[in-house]
Amino acid sequence: MTDESWAGWYRDRQGSDAVILTTDGQQLRLRIRGVDFEGESFDGLRPAAGTPDQGEVFALADGVLNDCVLEWDLPFPVTADGVPQQARLSCLLSLRRPDPYLYLELQFGGAGFRSHRAESDFGSALATIQRVLPPGVRLRSCIACAFSDYFPAPGRGLSGGLACFRGAKDEYRGADGRGDVLDLWDRRSGFVQETWSCPEFEPRPTAGAGTGHRGAFPLELA
Repeated sequence: MTDESWAGWYRDRQGSDAVILTTDGQQLRLRIRGVDFEGESFDGLRPAAGTPDQGEVFALADGVLNDCVLEWDLPFPVTADGVPQQARLSCLLSLRRPDPYLYLELQFGGAGFRSHRAESDFGSALATIQRVLPPGVRLRSCIACAFSDYFPAPGRGLSGGLACFRGAKDEYRGADGRGDVLDLWDRRSGFVQETWSCPEFEPRPTAGAGTGHRGAFPLELA
């Protein structure tokens, strides 16, 4: 996967700083005031290996970045009546334990389509946006892909816990329910960010086989 980088802002008790967020679809990387943070989820960003102790510079909870706000925009692929288009997704994330605060807005066609004000994770926030988009407009990222699913258990993390089954496409096309996904779990290609998109994207079925554990998007079970 090729890295993508997005410009944004970081705010905490010491002030506000411009930052660059980088991801390869799996790992997130963020440099703040010359210090590198990395992790597989936005609520799991830790100082990179070998970094001196940052406890006095940043608010860390169990070694993870906390008590701060991140804002960033990224280009976001959609389809309108089957034609690929480019939208823009604005993200506002307050990292404060125990519950992060996430708000997303998709700008497309001169209008803004918003999530709820305090979503608990990217999957739910993107599902909220999909529900309010005009007919014929569909998100085209991993959360809406035919080959992605969450582990069949209650709850999920803020981001990055979405399993990709692009290496077992034919088998996943027949998955319908918890048991089928459990049988395929070890065939996953890895985990991806919900906002990521790759060339192997296919729209998720609306019902039946191929909807896996979480069901059709945006009518998710998890």
